[in-house]
Amino acid sequence: MNPYQGFARVYDSFMADTPVDEWIAFIEALWSRDNLKPELILDAGCGTGALTLPLARKGYNMIGIDISDEMLSAARRKSEIAGLDILFSRQDIRDFELYGTVDSIICVCDAVNYLAGDGDLYRFFNLSRNYLNPGGLFVFDVSTEYKYKEVLAENNFCDINENAAYIWENSYDPGTRINEYLVTFFMEDTFGRYERFEELHRLRVHSVSEIKSALKSAGFSEIETYDANGFGSPAYNSERIFFSARK
Repeated sequence: MNPYQGFARVYDSFMADTPVDEWIAFIEALWSRDNLKPELILDAGCGTGALTLPLARKGYNMIGIDISDEMLSAARRKSEIAGLDILFSRQDIRDFELYGTVDSIICVCDAVNYLAGDGDLYRFFNLSRNYLNPGGLFVFDVSTEYKYKEVLAENNFCDINENAAYIWENSYDPGTRINEYLVTFFMEDTFGRYERFEELHRLRVHSVSEIKSALKSAGFSEIETYDANGFGSPAYNSERIFFSARK
């Protein structure tokens, strides 16, 4: 099973603690700091619309792209319920197309870590620069090697809620810098029976220097890094780092 097919059905309930409001406040602070007033924004790797919908509620015109049909279906359902007019499109962030340019591009919650193939970073960054308006800001995050090696490591995790449960088996290979986790889900159906299924996720550690090099090769400038907890510089034990770059 491909990543985020079955997971999409329970993603929001198990990711409820994700600091979405703080991330949005941080992104808006970056725009404000640079005197930017973006109107049209691309959320690349939007998932179920965790950031797409709140930004749309704030009045931004949003486009969301994701490789998972199931995640996009969840995002569309939520946007319809909320009465929001958001364009969602199933596309791979390594090979996406837009009808025109946008004022800003955001990409959060490890989507860049899923770019595990050689050249994937540059492909995504190059397309992002092509579809940004001049002066537009590109903002994204990555999970760090510290997180995969020291926090997740070779550990197992589990969680349960009213209608579902999962077991997460994590492994990290420092030689290849690939983190894999096998997630086994148990989900209740309409008859009260539990369905079991598995998903294997494969993510890659990208160093700050590699990311900066790929951004520069794609033509970005004014590249900056921040610890996920705010505008401070990343530390050795930062688990998530945000990047901003300007076209």
